[in-house]
Amino acid sequence: MPQLRLALNQIDACVGDLSGNAEAVVRWTRYSAEHGAHLVAFPEMMLTGYPVEDLSLRSSFVEASRTALRELASRLVREGLGGTPVVVGYLDRAEEQPRYGQPAGAPQNAAAVLHHGEVVLTFAKHHLPNYGVFDEFRYFVPGETLPVIRVHGVDVALAICEDLWQDGGRVPATRAAGAGLLLSVNASPYEVDKDDTRLELVRKRAREAGCALAYLALTGGQDELVFDGDSIVVDADGEVLARSTQFAEECLLLDMELPAAAAEAPSGRVDDGMHVRHRTLSGAPLPRYEPRCTGGEAERLSTDEEVYAALVLGVRAYAGKNGFRSVLLGLSGGIDSALCAVIACDALGADHVYGVSMPSRYSSGHSREDAAELARRTGLHYRTVPIGPMFDAYMESLALTGLAEENLQSRLRGTLLMALSNQEGHIVLAPGNKSELAVGYSTLYGDSVGAYGPIKDVYKTMVFRLARWRNESAAKRGETPPIPESSISKPPSAELRPGQADTDSLPDYSVLDAVLERYVDRDLGRAQIIADGFAPELVTRVLGMVDAAEYKRSQYPPGTKISPKGFGKDRRLPITNRWRETG
Repeated sequence: MPQLRLALNQIDACVGDLSGNAEAVVRWTRYSAEHGAHLVAFPEMMLTGYPVEDLSLRSSFVEASRTALRELASRLVREGLGGTPVVVGYLDRAEEQPRYGQPAGAPQNAAAVLHHGEVVLTFAKHHLPNYGVFDEFRYFVPGETLPVIRVHGVDVALAICEDLWQDGGRVPATRAAGAGLLLSVNASPYEVDKDDTRLELVRKRAREAGCALAYLALTGGQDELVFDGDSIVVDADGEVLARSTQFAEECLLLDMELPAAAAEAPSGRVDDGMHVRHRTLSGAPLPRYEPRCTGGEAERLSTDEEVYAALVLGVRAYAGKNGFRSVLLGLSGGIDSALCAVIACDALGADHVYGVSMPSRYSSGHSREDAAELARRTGLHYRTVPIGPMFDAYMESLALTGLAEENLQSRLRGTLLMALSNQEGHIVLAPGNKSELAVGYSTLYGDSVGAYGPIKDVYKTMVFRLARWRNESAAKRGETPPIPESSISKPPSAELRPGQADTDSLPDYSVLDAVLERYVDRDLGRAQIIADGFAPELVTRVLGMVDAAEYKRSQYPPGTKISPKGFGKDRRLPITNRWRETG
């Protein structure tokens, strides 16, 4: 059978940075070619970054993407790389009137094959996702062809991401066309356990296509999304041949033996109405060579390690891609701010993390000690600014009581952090977790201030798990665990009044999170949750709190998405809404 050395470049892209992304394509193509690759691939919308959202509606941006693609093809020739076929994602527009009602020139999520300085083949994503964080039916029109390129005697069918996730379309068409390899370029945002789902999908689609399948994914971060890479190559039976590292840039090189292409190139309409667009780049198989890139699977991460890596990547990408060098956060001595601080240190380096202790008359001694100990262990910058004098001045003027008095302390801290942010140039991290955001257990313009929320999509029970995992992983490496044990073991408290504990206002977090996961993540109704064994009065109370807090969540900063349904583009509910699950 013909041989082919495939190079899957699992790399990062930044939305809108056409020149920077093109530079990365050239750099990694050179690396691939130097390692003998015969076909080089890059992820979905590599040239523009992903997702481009409403940028796709600007004709100027679409044309800039198309121009960048042509310039990239020419530059590859100038760099001596034109002889190696390159598959790269970009933003295109439909040349003809689509059959979906959009005008001619409507944008498309597309990919192209570059060879010898020419754009020899282009195609658009066929299946357009319109769920969760995806709005592709809002922006794009689908492609209706099955692109196939012949490379050294092997027919390679091409697809884009959702073309694998939905039944029909290019997968059965690949079998009908007799291709020897199906190459899919993807973005594929991360969520917990998606690596397992992705593997099973790739195995299933390879068997359906009747050929080997290469699944290339993006890595890096974009606003609330992170991309974990995890590129996979399987044979026609779904057996894994190679699998790349998670959350890291790399070139996955693999020597493959693939079925020889038929003497007559496939043409016309095949299964599911797909029309084959075939281009022969090199018809003759390569002379036999000794395979050097034999694949293998990178070590897999545990669930806790995987989630933590996603959170670190989210902070690093948001800060770096937006031009911020340092972050600032309040250190209360509690578990949430401690975990956020350690994530920030791992993402940016402790020298770029600034923590502020802002004690009030209700702050316990052990909380102050825990905050200082965290700073000592991590090496982050640390200072103490008591809010007592500010609080007293407000109280003399307003004589607040109860919840207003409690929230004033939080808002003073928020104001102080934003003042330091303006003065010193740091961005503020908001330490709220998903449990608190769900039920509104936070103060607007207080603990919710900030540019980014590292644990916005992490339930409180997971916060504790990640803190323990991070300490245990440090201990295994012979390092000092960064989070003081008392920050993990003590009962959670906002410390805004004497003897306060979270359980004064909320159910135990293990119970609360179980209800929230059903209501928020899975959209189960009150009756369904009660049927799962939860007390009716508890369910009624929790669901009422969630429904009443929509206006708070809409004003919270962005944060890394790790769950199937985070607070953001995943979950879009009206603020003004009289429907209640509780009646």
